Formats: sequence, C-alpha cells, structure tokens
Amino acid sequence: MRIRRIIPLIVIASIAAFARKEDSIDQLKARIDTASPEQRVGLCLEIAERQLSAADKLYNDGNIDQARAAVGDVVAYSEKARDAATQTGKKLKNAEISVRKMATKLRDMKRTLNFEDQPPVQEAIDHLERVRSDLLARMFSGGKGK
Repeated sequence: MRIRRIIPLIVIASIAAFARKEDSIDQLKARIDTASPEQRVGLCLEIAERQLSAADKLYNDGNIDQARAAVGDVVAYSEKARDAATQTGKKLKNAEISVRKMATKLRDMKRTLNFEDQPPVQEAIDHLERVRSDLLARMFSGGKGK
C-alpha cells in the first residue's frame, strides 16, 4: 500500500525535474560571472553551441548581420571556455571535443553560404582551430603548464 503512494510521488518529482525550462542565452551569460571556473567551462560551451545553432538558422533566414554577431559569440565564448579549462586543468577534453564539433558545423555552414558571406565564417573556423590547438597543447603538456 505504501509503495503505491510513493511511486507516483517519485514519478511526479522526476517529471518536474526534467521539465525545467532551459535558461535563455542571456541568463546563461549572466551566470558566468558568478560561476566557478569549472562551471564556467560548461556554461561558455553551452552558450557557444546555442549561438552556433542560432547562427545557422539566421543564415538560412537571410539575417546575415545577426548571424555574424552570433558567430562572433561562438568564438568569444569558446575562448572563455578554453581560458577557464586551462586555468583549472579540468574539462579540457570536453572543451576540445565541443570546439571540434563546432568547427565542423561551421565548415558545413560555410559550404551553404554565398561567397561574400564565407570569409567571416572561415575566420571563425580558423580561430576555433587555434582554440582547439591550445586545449590539446594543455592536455598533452604532461603537467608542465600548471
């Protein structure tokens, strides 16, 4: 009898936990300042990934200026994630994987753009590759960068 009462409560609690609304990009940006460096890595990567998705949609909708601003955010927050990861020495692998995936998505996006719109995206790709190289160098420095 007791179990019949407890199980629905557990189900309701788990649904409520998963139904939590995702924070907006502005809310995530506001949380960066108060987050620990380890949390900052995840927050910055999430912002960069969301801005990348937004940039893709904006390019497809023809909003070139807004898309370029979103691509700029991708680069800026990837750099912040790199800085936080290298500062703590943690989450380096997660950051490198995320940056690599974002660079790949930018390459795919670039192929769909007009020739005039490609140079800023290529600059962002190059910048993300430098961020990725920095992360890899820190990962394989053998503890020399601490």
